[in-house]
Order: sequence, then structure tokens, then C-alpha cells
Amino acid sequence: MQDFYMVESVFLPSEGSNMTPAHHFPDFRLKTYAPLAFRYFRELFGIKADDYLYSICNEPLIELSNPGASSSWFYLTSDDEFIIKTVQHKEAEFLQKLLPGYYMNLNQNPRTLLPKFYGLYCIQCAGVNIRLVVMNNVLPRALKMHYKYDLKGSTYKRHASRKERTKSSPTFKDLDFQEMLEGLHFDGDTYSALMKTLQRDCRVLESFKIMDYSLLLGVHVLDKSLERGARGDSKRLNSQRVLYSTALESIQGGGDGKVAEPVADDNTMGGIPAKHKDEKLLIFLGIIDILQSYRLIKKMEHSWKALVHDGDTVSVHRPGFYADRFLNFMGGTVFKKIHPLRGASSKRKRSSIHAMRSASQEVLSPQKEEKDERKAQSMECLDRPLSSSKHPDLVTLPKSIKQAVSFSSSALQTIKKDLEEHLENSASCMTVALDDTVPFPPTQGSPDSVHDVYL
Repeated sequence: MQDFYMVESVFLPSEGSNMTPAHHFPDFRLKTYAPLAFRYFRELFGIKADDYLYSICNEPLIELSNPGASSSWFYLTSDDEFIIKTVQHKEAEFLQKLLPGYYMNLNQNPRTLLPKFYGLYCIQCAGVNIRLVVMNNVLPRALKMHYKYDLKGSTYKRHASRKERTKSSPTFKDLDFQEMLEGLHFDGDTYSALMKTLQRDCRVLESFKIMDYSLLLGVHVLDKSLERGARGDSKRLNSQRVLYSTALESIQGGGDGKVAEPVADDNTMGGIPAKHKDEKLLIFLGIIDILQSYRLIKKMEHSWKALVHDGDTVSVHRPGFYADRFLNFMGGTVFKKIHPLRGASSKRKRSSIHAMRSASQEVLSPQKEEKDERKAQSMECLDRPLSSSKHPDLVTLPKSIKQAVSFSSSALQTIKKDLEEHLENSASCMTVALDDTVPFPPTQGSPDSVHDVYL
């Protein structure tokens, strides 16, 4: 635990010393917080010490504009790998307290959308303290972001300001997203992986009593342009030194903590494929501004805003409610699942069922006609006179049997009359046919109440 609270301090005079080089700036002191812990974090993501120093110190940093309400400064390394942000004293102090739990979470699950902190420093010069935190870069410069959003799930004053809209690459907010887009559509597996990662990260933030965080969302439209940035883009395209740094890597895998080889980058720059109407998109995203805890000042801010507006729509809220509102907004408004075409499949199923029914009726109709024909023949035998009609499937009887039948014809006529009287009074029907040849055998499909008797 002492590694998380260790602080190294180095004094750098302008004339130089045995340990430090000379420089043209006033004397200053550099403090490094938890150097061993942050070195482990960097090793977990495959960042070597030489590459880390080379990225930060080799070329001048690129200053970025701040779209938020804070007074923080943002700088980007020339190789597009790291973001350097100035933080307040309370935020730096909260990050120090957060480090043990942050360490456990990263060790168990390095694939996360939470910000990845690689270092915390403080520069003391002329009585002024400037605290810096080094993080991963969410939006690569190699691809132009046609839309950028800072989303919190709240609606109270969540419009981009006029000053922000006049910028060449403005950052819009929640209400702007609802007015401009109808949601970003992903396939089923990608949507499930994305929402599962967001849910896990939000529960981690809730356990640390963190709220007022945002989802930084960058949208690149593939159909509009294939423009690339200028400086430092080739370095990022040729080699990716940081593991799990892209949006697609952050939502994939089981998070077993095993270090893998860097994934070769392609033209998508690790973006998540999505669709909006007929447009094909690449989505880059990450959770930012997690160094805001629900302290007394935040509680008072929520109470004051709740007096003049709906308390459930303001940004500042208790961590549990904030996480649920954040997830509901992301899973229902921002991100949507592409459902398969159920109508076409059901139509195909119905058409196939109708085809099967028609085919079965075509097969059964000749059988039914044959049964009706046989029944009609058996009933006609009662009225027509006995004759030696020829049937191709009947066997000719011997002469002695024919004589016996002719002698008993008179007796059978009497039996026939009795049977006809009996049929009129009963539900069953018995037919006796006298013929000089063997008739058709009884059909299996005839009703049980009808009995055909042949002599």
C-alpha cells in the first residue's frame, strides 16, 4: 500500500546540477506521485519506459481546446498516444485515494472504457503548483471526427454554447445529439459487448461514489471523406504501442488481464463500426472526467439546482441514480441494436406453409375422390341388377360356386329386403352385394357405421 502514497521530488535549477540538465526556464521542482504504481499500470498496457519518455519529451506537445466548463488545459503528444491534462488539487488528491481500487480493477479487467491513467505529476514554480495527469487518447487525429459529443444522460442546460458552435470542430451535448441524430445502430454482438462494458464500468464508478462523468463520443462518417490528419499520423498507423487503447479493443475480450501483442492497426484505427440511416460510421468513445466524487459541495449544488429545476434532470446527482440514468440514456437513445428483418422471414414462413398446405391438398384430393368413388360404387350395387360385369382386378370364380350363388339368390333377396328395412331404423348401414365375381375389398377410410358385406 505504501507504493500508492509514495512521492518522488526532484529539484531542477536553471544552471543544472549533477542529476539534472541546464535549461532556460526559472528554477522548478517536479513531483512524481506513486511512481511504482503508475509504472505497473504502464507495463500492464505494454508501454515501455523509453517509449513513454520519447512520446512526451521528444517533440513539442499539441495544445487542444477545452469544450467543458472546467479551467483545465489539454495537450496531446505528437504520436497521438497520450493526453496530458491539468487537474485541480482536489482531483489529484482524489486520484491518489482512488489508486488502490483502480489498480485492482485494471488488474482484473484491462479492457475498459474508463480513462487509463499513466502518471500523476506536480510542477512547482514561483509559488504556483501545476498538477498534470497523463491519460490515454480517445479520439485519434488520424481520422477526422465529423461529430463530437460530450454525453451525460441529463437534459438540464445540455446544449452546446454559441461560442462552442462557432469552432471548426465543436463538441455537442445531450440535447444536441437528440436533435441531430436518431441513434447509432450496431449489430447485436457489438451492442451487447458495448453495453456490458459500460455497465461494468458504471458499477465500478458507483462503488467509488463517483458521478458527473461523461462519455466522449467521436463519429467519423466513412461515406463523407477519407481525410487523414497531417502530423504524427503515420507513426500511429505504422505501430500501436499501447494495448487495449482503441475503442474496439476496449469492449472485446473477457478482460482476463493477460498481456497480448498489440493489434495491427488498419484504416479503421480501431473504431467501432456502426450505422445511422444509410451512412456507415466509425465510433470512438471513452468515459472521461471521473475525478468528481459526491462530496459536500456537489450535494449542495444538486440541492440548489433541484429547487429551481427538476432534480432528476440536472447533471449532479447521487452516484447510483447517475449511473442508472447514464446507462438508460446510452442504451436507449444513443446506442441501438440492429434487429433482423422479421417481416421477411415470417412472410417466407407463411408462404412456405401455404405452399405445403396446397401441395398436401393436391396429394389428398385424388385419394378423397377415389374413396368417394368406391363408396358410390358400393351403394349402387344395391339397386342395379346382378350381372357379370368385367373388372380387371377381379378373379373369376369356379362354375360350382356360381351355381350355388344362383340357387340362393331368392333367399338372399329376402335378406336384402330385411336389411333395407333395418337400415331405415338404425344409424348403421349394411350392404349385401351379390355378384358372380369377387368385388373390391372394403376401404379403410370408410366410416365405422358403414359395413360392406360381400358374398
